[in-house]
Amino acid sequence: MSGNGYDGLGVVKGRTIAGAVRIYDTTLRDGEQSPGISLTVDDKVSIAHMLDALGVSCIEAGFAASSEADRNVFQQLVTDGLRADLYSLSRCLRDDIDAAHGCGLKHVHLFIATSDIHLKYKLKMSRDEVLSKIDDSVTYAISKGMEVMFSCEDATRTEYGFLKEAFLTAVNAGASIIDIPDTVGVSMPAEMYELVSMLSRDIDVPIAVHCHNDLGLAVANSLAAVEAGASVIHTCVNGLGERSGNASTEEVALNLKLNYGVDTIDLTGVDRISKIVSRYTGYPVAYNKPLVGRNAFSHESGIHVHGILNNAATYEPYPPEMIGRSRDIAIGKHSGAHSLKDKLSAMGISFPDERLGDLLEEIKTLSVGGKEITDIELAAVAENLLWRGRSEVHVRLDEFVVLTGKNVTPTATVTVTVDGVSRTCAMTGTGPVDAAVNAIRAALDNRISFEELRLESITGGSDSLCEVTVLVRDTVVDGHISAGKAVGIDIVDTTVDAFMQAINRDYARSR
Repeated sequence: MSGNGYDGLGVVKGRTIAGAVRIYDTTLRDGEQSPGISLTVDDKVSIAHMLDALGVSCIEAGFAASSEADRNVFQQLVTDGLRADLYSLSRCLRDDIDAAHGCGLKHVHLFIATSDIHLKYKLKMSRDEVLSKIDDSVTYAISKGMEVMFSCEDATRTEYGFLKEAFLTAVNAGASIIDIPDTVGVSMPAEMYELVSMLSRDIDVPIAVHCHNDLGLAVANSLAAVEAGASVIHTCVNGLGERSGNASTEEVALNLKLNYGVDTIDLTGVDRISKIVSRYTGYPVAYNKPLVGRNAFSHESGIHVHGILNNAATYEPYPPEMIGRSRDIAIGKHSGAHSLKDKLSAMGISFPDERLGDLLEEIKTLSVGGKEITDIELAAVAENLLWRGRSEVHVRLDEFVVLTGKNVTPTATVTVTVDGVSRTCAMTGTGPVDAAVNAIRAALDNRISFEELRLESITGGSDSLCEVTVLVRDTVVDGHISAGKAVGIDIVDTTVDAFMQAINRDYARSR
């Protein structure tokens, strides 16, 4: 490469924020509330330690009042002594606070809904009753020696005057952080910026935000909040969370680094924790998910690969190594000669430049339907192409069709040309491969016997290319054994190709 193109990458000019930003990771609480996820105590403890090693500032590891399992998690983590502040979610109820305090926790995240729709249809409480609950619960938690983060659930749909009053009630009772949940993910970044700006002017404590992704704006809203003065962002690894999830831990952290020059977590550990959380939760990561998706640093298009090989920054906004990833030059229907040459070189395979066009055509044929060719498959195809190139064509297969199915005797019809003479034969067999081989042998007057067939799946996947090797014997001249091999998607077609390779090698030897 002529250069990686990343010199000076870091802070985007004109984007500044005041002070540090803390990541409050709620993968083990809000993330686990994703439908179908049920983590064991050991799972949660293990993930919490990985989050702590990653450097998140706060970990919300569950809801102590909800289950004995979550209480066991908290007790274990308190004993282990994490660097991160350990929080339990808690309703504005004394029993919930007691459950968190009983686990040895020093931090609690209290919440109660404040929007009119929640007051009317969920809580069935008046505004005054809610304010009384806030005051009582925060005061009680403080009396237990706990530090309180307080959230107005559905804050972004709460009338501002009452939202401010609710937060001030919590702060006056002793809450040290207020949190703005965009509970159903309906805020726009400009609206979030304005809301945080107003609360920053009216209330003198740190502000956190908890953004859901229902409209795909969780990360954007979190960053807008930071620009307006928020200093804590609630996130989940891989963007897990109820419904469409929460702001993604890894996306928020990388954006803070690249766009504002703010360090929050060890970015090199992002890929590893993403994979582990995916495995523990059973939630797959979308191929095209930013940062951690399979395709995030995978390049197939010939034009893109050419640019990447000259300067990686042409089609990558940051180096994959920054988050513990590596670049992948994918081989498929969109690949170009530069991709093939670079991939083969990286694999230590010497391949003649004059045959790259033939190899490219072979790859495009095999990739019909969207199949991506693996490194092992590419090596097999390249070697097979060179193998074929060493044989003269004395016997040409012009036409080939096999009829098979349930309760149908497999029948193959072939047309071959030998020394300019065309011959057509049809034969049956015990299967489609056997029928095809019998028809070709008959067209050659049974001069060739089929001695051995070896079939291997190259990578083991259900869409893997197969490699077929056959041995044939010349039954007329001297009984010599000749070998043929081929690589392809269809077992019958590939076996026939290998058979024809062996036949041509035999004819070349005996001429």
